[in-house]
Amino acid sequence: MRRADTGTPEPLGVTLVPGGVNVAVFSAHAAAIELCLFDASGHTEQERVALPERTGDVFHGFVGGIEPGRRYGLRAHGPYDPRVGHRFNPAKLLVDPYARALDRRFALHPSLFGESPDGARRDDSDSAPFAPKAIVVPDFAPAATRRPHTPWPRSIVYELHVRGFTKMHPEIPEGLRGTCAGLAHPTALAHLVRLGVTSVELMPVAAAIDDWHLRPLRLTNYWGYNPVALMVPEMRLAPGGLAELANCVAAFHEAGIEVLLDVVLNHTGEGDARGPTLSFRGLDNATYYRIDAAGGYVDDTWCGNTVALDRPPVMRLALDALRYYAIAAGIDGFRFDLATTLGRTDRGFEPESPLLAAIAQDPVLRELKLVAEPWDVGPGGYRLGAFGTNWRECDAHGGLGGYLRAAVAAAIVLDQLRRRTRWLHARRPRRLRAQAQRGQRRGQSRRQRRQSFVEPRSRGTFGGCGNRVAPPA
Repeated sequence: MRRADTGTPEPLGVTLVPGGVNVAVFSAHAAAIELCLFDASGHTEQERVALPERTGDVFHGFVGGIEPGRRYGLRAHGPYDPRVGHRFNPAKLLVDPYARALDRRFALHPSLFGESPDGARRDDSDSAPFAPKAIVVPDFAPAATRRPHTPWPRSIVYELHVRGFTKMHPEIPEGLRGTCAGLAHPTALAHLVRLGVTSVELMPVAAAIDDWHLRPLRLTNYWGYNPVALMVPEMRLAPGGLAELANCVAAFHEAGIEVLLDVVLNHTGEGDARGPTLSFRGLDNATYYRIDAAGGYVDDTWCGNTVALDRPPVMRLALDALRYYAIAAGIDGFRFDLATTLGRTDRGFEPESPLLAAIAQDPVLRELKLVAEPWDVGPGGYRLGAFGTNWRECDAHGGLGGYLRAAVAAAIVLDQLRRRTRWLHARRPRRLRAQAQRGQRRGQSRRQRRQSFVEPRSRGTFGGCGNRVAPPA
C-alpha cells in the first residue's frame, strides 16, 4: 500500500506501516481533521497533527513515530449549523469509525454532549478527558478456525446474551463469568450440545453506550443495542478484545456449533439531537445520518437517528465491519436488527438497495447465514418476505421492550389492513358500509385511548433495548 500522503488513502482508519501510521478519515463537509495523540494512560493529550492531504472526501496523511498501543482520537473542524445538519465541534474528541480497540468503555458525561442542555448553543467544553481513545493495533489476520456450515433445514438457533448466559453459572470460573471466555468454557458448551443446538446467536457485542435518556432514571442499556464503535468488542463482554471473541468462536466450532452475531447498523448510540457527540455526528453528521428538511434526524428506528446506509462511505463502513467479524473472528452469519433500515433509500425501502445488493454479491458475506428482523418504524416499515431467497427472517421478542416493538409492528400491519378494508368498503352496499363506518369510529376511539397510554412510555426506547428469544429457524 502506498503511503497516504503520496497516493490514494486505502484503507480508512489508522494503519501501521514502516516508520509510523497512515491515517485516512472520511468527511464530505469538514474543513480539517486532526489526529490527537495521547500518552499511555490516555489522559494527557500530547500532540495534534492536522491531516495534510485530501483526496475527494478523505483526509489523509502519514504520521511518523507511531507504534502499536498508542492512544489517539480525532477532532473535526467545520460548520456548525444544525438547520442543515452540520454539527462540527472541534472541542469534542471523536472515536475513529474504523477503530479496532479502545482504552475504556463509553460512559456518559456532560462534556460529551455537543450542545447546551437547552439546545440553544454549541457546548465547547473539551470532552477528551472523558471520551474513550482508540488504540493503534496491527492489521488483523484471518481466524484459524473451520466453520461447521450447518444447512438451514437442520439448524436450531439459540439466542443468548454473553453476560446473562454466563454471569451466574456456578461451574464457570468466577473470573470468566459474563465474558466471551466464560461462554467458551466447556461447561457452557456441553449444555448447548446437550440441547441439540447447532447455532448460537450472540446479542450485540460491539462497544455501546447507555441511551442519554436513561441516565436521569439511573438505568442502563444492558442489551447493547446502542453501538458507537462497530469494530470494537464491548470491553465488559470481551476484555481480551477481538482475540477473545475469535477464541470463543473457535471453541464453538470445535463443538460443531456455529456462531451468528446480532448486529445493529440501523442507528448509533449518539441518539437524537440531545445525545452525545462521540464519532459520526462530529465527523460528518449530514452524511452518516438521514436528516430532515429542518436539520433534525429522521427517526425510522425510534432510537433517535437513522444511519444512511445507502450512501457509499456509510455502506462501506457497514460492509467493512461485517467482513471484519467474518474474517478476523470466524463469525458464521449475522442477525440484522431492524433490517428494513438496511434497505432504505431516499425513496423508501428497496429490496435491491445498495447495501442489500452489496451483501448479496460480496464474496465473503454472501456465503454466510443472513437473518433479518424484517421491520422498522418508518413508513412502510413492515417488510416480511422482502429480503430475498438467501435471507431468513426472525421477529420473535420477549420482555417489555420486545412486546412494545411487536405492538408497533402489529399496528403497522393493522393500519395497512385497515386501509385495504376501507377500499373494499367503498364497494359494499350502503347499509353495510354505514355499519362498518360505525365500527371504525368505535375502534378509533379505543385506539386513541390506548395511544394516550402507550406513546409517552415508548417513544425513544424502541429498536433493540428489549430481550429476544429466537425460535429454531
